[in-house]
Amino acid sequence: MTHGGTAPATGEDQGGFGAAFAGLTTRGRSFLAAGIAAAICAFVLGQGDLLRVGLLLAALPVVCAIVLYRTRYRVAGSRGLSPSRVPVGSEARVHLRMDNVSRLPTGLLMLQDRVPYVLGPRPRFVLDQVEGGGRREVSYRVRSDLRGRYPLGPLQLRLTDPFGMCELTRAFSTYDTLTVIPRVEPLPPVRLAGEAKGYGDGRQRSVALAGEDDVIPRGYRHGDDLRRVHWRSTARYGELMVRREEQPQRARCTVLLDTRGIAFEGAGPDSAFEWAVSAAASVLTHMLERGFSVRLLTDTGSSVPGEGAEGFAGASQESADAAGLMLDTLAVIDHSEGVGLSRAYEVLRGGNEGLLVAFFGDLDDEQAAVAAKMSRRSGGALAFLLDSAAWGRQPSEEPDPGEPGEERLRLLREAGWTAVPVPRGRSLTELWHEADRQRTGVGALSGTGGRS
Repeated sequence: MTHGGTAPATGEDQGGFGAAFAGLTTRGRSFLAAGIAAAICAFVLGQGDLLRVGLLLAALPVVCAIVLYRTRYRVAGSRGLSPSRVPVGSEARVHLRMDNVSRLPTGLLMLQDRVPYVLGPRPRFVLDQVEGGGRREVSYRVRSDLRGRYPLGPLQLRLTDPFGMCELTRAFSTYDTLTVIPRVEPLPPVRLAGEAKGYGDGRQRSVALAGEDDVIPRGYRHGDDLRRVHWRSTARYGELMVRREEQPQRARCTVLLDTRGIAFEGAGPDSAFEWAVSAAASVLTHMLERGFSVRLLTDTGSSVPGEGAEGFAGASQESADAAGLMLDTLAVIDHSEGVGLSRAYEVLRGGNEGLLVAFFGDLDDEQAAVAAKMSRRSGGALAFLLDSAAWGRQPSEEPDPGEPGEERLRLLREAGWTAVPVPRGRSLTELWHEADRQRTGVGALSGTGGRS
């Protein structure tokens, strides 16, 4: 649960008493006008009693405005958001607290929090009189079907006097941010091809350098097996040296998300692009849970987390932190203005990427050729193709062999990809199993029991 700081309202000195008098209600202005009119009549008619009545009528709203103007400095507010990161379609609860930091009780308080329209209507609350040093707490829920980062606040408070003569609106300076991340779909452990393996009985191990003559030794430590003594290095350095132990190597997985605006048609929660974003989030989370070093790559060449070895979330980074960083990135990711995948290919050609999972939109002949070359630097390549024709087709309809998407699938499969078309209405879990069926028995993502 996060908390907004407790702070007085902003703009306290703006307008001075003029701002207080501008907050007079219809009742207060009527009293003031009646009092002034009575005072004028009393002066003209020479009626002392009428003058006293007029002064009383005019003084009441003025005194209420002055008292209310002083009171507004003595109320503080805070906001708590729980949780601060929610998936699409889930609810978060916002807790509001008002503290009367003065010794005098307040009048009626009307509370309103400013929220974006996608989170629902603005919540409004009416609070009874708050005793001196007392507090009131209220809460409301927000929900969004669109991912993004939404500000909550500032908190607005309307103060009224007991007679209803004056009403002032104040805004607090603090606000919170609600992050709506893509919906993450749990994926089953399936067998997919890929030479990069996670931790387990079949995990990869690496030595510093491969050859016997090129091995990098270290100094002898108490308890080291004497059979691991490297005599040539011992003679060279004049002290007992042993071969380094083989080090477990974390398997890598790159999730490539095509964000080109020209590659996707439509918008909204049910669009192909939103499906791809949610699917990428699901795969990232799934692979992190399997112990992989994972990164998110887009067609623009940007990589997240962008730290450690070649941009992967390394062993020193907690999986929860890495997942949070990449999900926050996916929460605000949008279409790029790019027209090609060449920047992503330049990043991928730098080394062995382990497993590569890609989500492509529409591919023309040139971009399909670029995508086909990406599989050469990976231990295993899995592609989900969201072309417009397949996305507009119902799941029960058979694809037309003459469609461009079918030709793209054939090209990717010939290049070594496990390529799966994504029609509208199919879940990632179903397509994950379909990819498994295409490559059953070839290999495994994880060395733990041969499953990922």
